[in-house]
Amino acid sequence: MKALVQTGFGGPEVVSLRHIADPVPGPHDVLVRVRACALNRLDVLQRRGPALLPGFRLPHIAGMDVAGHVEAVGDEVRGHAPGDRVVIDPTLGCGTCPRCRAGDRGHCPDVRVIGGNVAGGFAEYVVVPARLAHHVPAHVDLADAASLPSAWSAAWHATLTVGEVAAGETVLVQAAASGVSIAAVQLAKRAGARVVAVAGSDAKLALAGELGADLLLHNDADVVAAVRRFTGGEGADVALDHVGAATWRTSLDSLRVGGRLVTFGNTTGDEVVISLAGVY
Repeated sequence: MKALVQTGFGGPEVVSLRHIADPVPGPHDVLVRVRACALNRLDVLQRRGPALLPGFRLPHIAGMDVAGHVEAVGDEVRGHAPGDRVVIDPTLGCGTCPRCRAGDRGHCPDVRVIGGNVAGGFAEYVVVPARLAHHVPAHVDLADAASLPSAWSAAWHATLTVGEVAAGETVLVQAAASGVSIAAVQLAKRAGARVVAVAGSDAKLALAGELGADLLLHNDADVVAAVRRFTGGEGADVALDHVGAATWRTSLDSLRVGGRLVTFGNTTGDEVVISLAGVY
C-alpha cells in the first residue's frame, strides 16, 4: 500500500510517500480502507518533534481521525463485514489495566493511540480492533465522520461531561473557531446555553456566529467587561479554555461566583498564575 511515512522530526520534508506492506488483521481486528483522515494537531506536533506520546517510534504513520470502508475482518469478528462504513476511535489503551477495564482508555498508563504511537490513517489501509470501528450512517459523509474522533470527543467531554453545561447558562468559548471549539460551540447551543465566542479575526468570529454563538468578541477586546454586560453583571457560568496561559486569566475573571473553568489544552504554554484571592 501507499503511506505517508515520517522518518524524522521537522517540517513536511520529513514525511514522504512510500510503498509498504499491507497490514494484516488479527482475529479480533478489521482492515479499513481509508477514505478520509483528518489532520490533528498532535500529528503536526509529533512531526515537528519531540514526540509527545510514550512509545513513539520512527518510522511512523500518523493520522488519528480515520473513516473508511471495512475491507476485511478477522476470524473472530462479529458485527462487521466488508463494505461497512466506519469511523475509528483512535484510543487503544492496553486493554487490561484498571483504567481500561473501567472504559477510561485515554488515561491508560501504557496508552496506545492509532496515529499517535501506532500506525495510523495517513495510508491506504489501517488495522484496528473491531471494537473501535463504529458504523457510520449512510447519510453521513465519511469526510465529516473523520472530523469527529478527537475534536468532537474532547469537546463533548469538556462541555457536557466535565463542564456540565445546562440550558439557560452562559458559556465562554476561547479560540472559538478551532476544531475543538467549533464542536464546543455547537454542543453548548444544543444544550440550551448562550455562547460567548472569543477569536482573533472577523472571519473566525463569523464562523462562530454561523454556528450559533450569541456574542462575538475579538481577542483584544475587554472580554471580562463584555461578558459582565452580557450577563447583567453576573459573569459566565462556564469558561471552556484549551488555549492555556494566554487566556487563563481572562477565562477565570469572566466567571460568575461559583462558575466553572474547564481547561483542556496548553497551546500557549503550561505555566499559569492563579490568584487564590480571586478564586475565593
